[in-house]
Amino acid sequence: MRTHGRLLRLTFRSTAYLVTDLLRGRLPLKEVLVQAWFYFSVSALPAVLVALPLGVVIAVQVGSMTDSVGANSMAGAVGGMGVMQQIAPLAAALLIGGAGGSAIAADLASRTIRDEIDALRTMGIDPHQRLVAPRILAMLLVAPMLSVLIILMSVIASFAVASLGQGVAPGSYWLSFGSFASVTDLVVCLLKAAVFGFLVAVIASQRGLEARGGPKGVADAVNAAVVLGILACMIANLFITQVVLMFVPMRFL
Repeated sequence: MRTHGRLLRLTFRSTAYLVTDLLRGRLPLKEVLVQAWFYFSVSALPAVLVALPLGVVIAVQVGSMTDSVGANSMAGAVGGMGVMQQIAPLAAALLIGGAGGSAIAADLASRTIRDEIDALRTMGIDPHQRLVAPRILAMLLVAPMLSVLIILMSVIASFAVASLGQGVAPGSYWLSFGSFASVTDLVVCLLKAAVFGFLVAVIASQRGLEARGGPKGVADAVNAAVVLGILACMIANLFITQVVLMFVPMRFL
């Protein structure tokens, strides 16, 4: 309970600093861009490598099912119902939790065991404002970008398999895709990814700032940040999905 309380305190303080510094124009934008580029650079290639097999597997599984009932033209609908609603934000959560979260935890934990964080506090600089807030904003920018990249690559891979390997007409594929996919699905996907990025950033920051015990403490902080960040994203996805289905029922036509 004490750990949870410290996490909530860090979350509220860092978010408040982020909002106020943005409004006052005092947020270190260079730090935000540097961190965002680093998170994107370490996650973009894995995102592509994850998205392509996902698209192929979806096309193969759905193609065999739709072929058995004579509904090959509906193969593209999975891109709207599955990839955009669930697969893309969850895959982005895994990537930012594994790559971005570990980077944040390792960086802050290393600074903590070298007493750099205590030195900042001694100089009157709040690490929540100087270090955590820019990383939260960077993660909020990168997570939706990864989701869009995963959607693009998954749909392209699924379309290639369906049209070239299963004989689905390209027009039918995109017609069914457009019938089920909507702007609302894309907005929900981006919002989910942003929430996941926020959770990963605050959890990784908290574990990094509380690292103890030298190099072993850094490794423990990174491990805890990755596990807890991904677990928090999965739980948040469950609640978000339930809320979205309450207000935006799934369309079948």
